[in-house]
Amino acid sequence: MEEENPVEIDEIMHIPDGYLSPSTCATLYLFAATGWHAALKRIKQLLATRAIPLISVFAAFSFVVMMFNVPLPGGTTGHAVGVGVAAIVLGPWGSILAISIALAIQALFFGDGGITTLGANCFNMAIVGSFTAYVVYRTIAANSNLKSRQRVLAAAVAGYVAINAAALVTAVELGVQPMLFHDASGTPLYAPYPLHVAIPAMMIGHLTFAGLAEAVISAGMVSYLQRTDLGLLRGVSGLVPPPGTIIAGAGPERSQGRLWRAVALLMLFTPLGILAAGTAWGDWSSADLMNPHTREQIAAASGNHALPSSVPVGIEKLSNLWTAPFPGYAPRFIRNPVFGYLLSAMFGVGFLVLASLLARALGRKWQGGSLRS
Repeated sequence: MEEENPVEIDEIMHIPDGYLSPSTCATLYLFAATGWHAALKRIKQLLATRAIPLISVFAAFSFVVMMFNVPLPGGTTGHAVGVGVAAIVLGPWGSILAISIALAIQALFFGDGGITTLGANCFNMAIVGSFTAYVVYRTIAANSNLKSRQRVLAAAVAGYVAINAAALVTAVELGVQPMLFHDASGTPLYAPYPLHVAIPAMMIGHLTFAGLAEAVISAGMVSYLQRTDLGLLRGVSGLVPPPGTIIAGAGPERSQGRLWRAVALLMLFTPLGILAAGTAWGDWSSADLMNPHTREQIAAASGNHALPSSVPVGIEKLSNLWTAPFPGYAPRFIRNPVFGYLLSAMFGVGFLVLASLLARALGRKWQGGSLRS
């Protein structure tokens, strides 16, 4: 009999199917769609030129960064998002699109985050995260020189605050479910833990390890761009209007080439993310919620608050709504978990490279047609 892949990668902040009520999902899809529409409207003048490649490369960067799990208190795992540096380079609108694309690929192909909750995950990480990072960075960086250490510090703080803001919104969404949606006996229908459990459980890990990881990545990338491609930092520098405009420095092709090479190098190290494999808080399957051993682990990671005696109906019904082709970043036809994880990273990045090339070709064709007419 074929041996099952023992690696299970779950990532905190990616809300799975069944943890939010249909009405909550619909509301957050509406909020996310409003953000997507506004973002496309704001940058549509750039869509046929350099915006698409830059958005694609930061979507790939975010996708790869989120594969590096870090251990969190309570035996759970978390990760950075890459939203800090995306908002700094692309501005909030471009960052919304880049992070949303990465989240959509994770949900559709790898089952990381739900389909019904994709709007919620995009709202939390892409919209809340991007605007928080943008505001914090602009506030701290002020009108300092693009090469100043003040901007590196601003990037670190922006990334740290952004990921914690996204985690807080996620915790609130999960925590209000038992209060608003329960059966006649008071048993939660969706996420099982109320606010006073969800907020500490989510925030402790993000205020410590996950937040620090985002801060280091944001600061490191800004420091790297200060040395290699200063032009990419002008978009939200406060020195060049309008804020949020995507501006390439050493020529668009050269800038994008450097960034793609950085993503490719980072991608080769993604199997390190397996070292922190485990179940993230708020990402439990029906089997986890029924298993006595995992129930004890869940309770321990939730401030020693016991779970309801039965599996919430919503989780039981919706958790298997979508079967991803490569669930858990572990393709079924690959028995080696390290190679399977790396192959998943290569697939995600490769998909974005091809999408970027296709979109750019279509954009040039459309632009050429407009010029001829």
